[in-house]
Amino acid sequence: MSESPEELKKMPASSNELSEEIEFVHEMTDRELLSGPNRRRRDLSLLIGVMRDFMRGFRALHFVGPCITVFGSARFKEDHPYYIMARELGAGIVKRGFTVMTGGGPGIMEAANRGAKDADGRSVGCNIELPFEQSGNPYLDRWVTMEHFFVRKVLLLKYSYGFVIMPGGFGTMDEMFETLTLIQTKKIRNFPIVVMGLDFWKEMRAFMDHMIEGATISPGDIDLILWTDSVEKAVKHLADRAEKQFGLRSTKVPRGSLLLGEQELKD
Repeated sequence: MSESPEELKKMPASSNELSEEIEFVHEMTDRELLSGPNRRRRDLSLLIGVMRDFMRGFRALHFVGPCITVFGSARFKEDHPYYIMARELGAGIVKRGFTVMTGGGPGIMEAANRGAKDADGRSVGCNIELPFEQSGNPYLDRWVTMEHFFVRKVLLLKYSYGFVIMPGGFGTMDEMFETLTLIQTKKIRNFPIVVMGLDFWKEMRAFMDHMIEGATISPGDIDLILWTDSVEKAVKHLADRAEKQFGLRSTKVPRGSLLLGEQELKD
């Protein structure tokens, strides 16, 4: 019979593999949360940590105004065409009165935040603690760092009225399909989604057509996405759908309470 993760923790390390596994799990809190059963008290403590993550994000991002979230790879440098495209996109978004929100890291995220600052707009990030690759970028008016990926994804969705999918890897695909699934299943409204980088995503688009042919998605599901490489078309689609569909005033920003020590994000 195999031992539970909690039982393994109690056992003396009989091999390097067991020692490495225990060290791996305890290195980051979310690893322990996902590692299997824990003692009830420890699970309660982990749950409180998740709640703390949410509350930290709520208080940091409540006053940033209506957002457009830009997803994309952390690995593109500033001379890459996709970085340049994302920077132009960030500027275009804030010129329509929206706040640019990203994962707060380098690459595409930095480019979109940088474009927002180029145009004197609002720029925010929701970062994640990782042992590699991810770090905050210098073009943020406000940011918050999460321990848990799923909390971060909720925050990136919660404050946004539209989404842009730039070229990226597993994380970008995860964010893309989570957003599409939430819209498809009516968990959130039919927010506009724009996919940019047509050459990069061409196989993905073909595979979506394959899913339609296999009846695993409906033809209408693919209509949720605008595919384009035009920054102008992307910004117009996002703004028109967000403003007209939801009656949104793109310049409206919630007011903070001085009594509660809440800080608004100034233009």
